[in-house]
Amino acid sequence: MLISTMASGQVVDVPAVRHAVEWQLGSYPASTMQDIYKNFYQEHFGPEHMISDVEAARDYLSSELGISGDDACRLYYEPIGMEGNYVRVHLSAVRDGLITASQLLDAFVLSAKATSGSQVSWHDKWQAIVGVIKGMDVKITGDDQLLEQLEKASLNNQAVHHSHAFNDGYHPHYRIVERGIFERKLKPLIDR
Repeated sequence: MLISTMASGQVVDVPAVRHAVEWQLGSYPASTMQDIYKNFYQEHFGPEHMISDVEAARDYLSSELGISGDDACRLYYEPIGMEGNYVRVHLSAVRDGLITASQLLDAFVLSAKATSGSQVSWHDKWQAIVGVIKGMDVKITGDDQLLEQLEKASLNNQAVHHSHAFNDGYHPHYRIVERGIFERKLKPLIDR
């Protein structure tokens, strides 16, 4: 079966979910279910939950750039989720001089404004994603208690942080950018 039906009558693309999970685990083997949740959550909601004050976002980016030298990510950007609507742009692209902090912040803020919001309930979507993952032949750290916590988080549209294992292994520092904005404003600069 190619498509998993959710409680709301909407669907998720099973091969796309599998591909996203396999990519995450192949790129970041220390990923837990919490990190898988975060990946799909970020795609579902985009960066809108992260920006309430542009000046505060600018200050946080500046402070994070000061500590992001230990970023173990070997990529400048990567797709997230199963639909490809958003991209994580790693701060290493700024640190290595490919883009400026202002260019990244502008794309990040534009992406938050461009977020239209999914018509699918995050809780329903997460349940369908978990169903697909349970049918896969993969080992992901995350016991039943963690799955229960993520279930509750999904009911409240709650974001989660990366797991300690992910943070310790990869030191992630990035911003979420809508794919079209990324492709127009940042990708040509990063890929030159």
